[in-house]
Amino acid sequence: MRALRTEHGLKLSAVREALHFAKKELGDEAPLASPELFASGGELFLERYGQLINLNRAGQLGFWAMLQGLLTRIQWDKKLAVRFFTSVPNRPEARSVMLDPKVSFGRPVLARLGVTTAVIVDRINAGEEPDEVARDYGASPVEIMDTLAYERTA
Repeated sequence: MRALRTEHGLKLSAVREALHFAKKELGDEAPLASPELFASGGELFLERYGQLINLNRAGQLGFWAMLQGLLTRIQWDKKLAVRFFTSVPNRPEARSVMLDPKVSFGRPVLARLGVTTAVIVDRINAGEEPDEVARDYGASPVEIMDTLAYERTA
């Protein structure tokens, strides 16, 4: 839910509306767990029969091409999303911060190390230098800066 709100600009009311539509019109009881669910521009889409259905606009068809780039942030195992790499301002290619329910109970962590972003930010907020924190964890300065950028936008 946090990723839907922060990464894709979805309001909670829009998520509720989309879930209601998916259940009532498409018979989908759990669209949030579906690998066919996509979000963009504050709206949710569900892929059905090769088409994207906009769940927030009474089933209008969406543009598949506009969502292709967003799919690269999700790591799938069979038909389940197992890991999500967050975006970092000014570094859209970054994969430093991830959310994975099997790592730190799904809290955002440095992908390579598994250290929560909150721990890193807390140390820096306490007055430690980012380079010192990076050395302590064996992280690169870029990973630390990505962590700070993520936490500022979250």
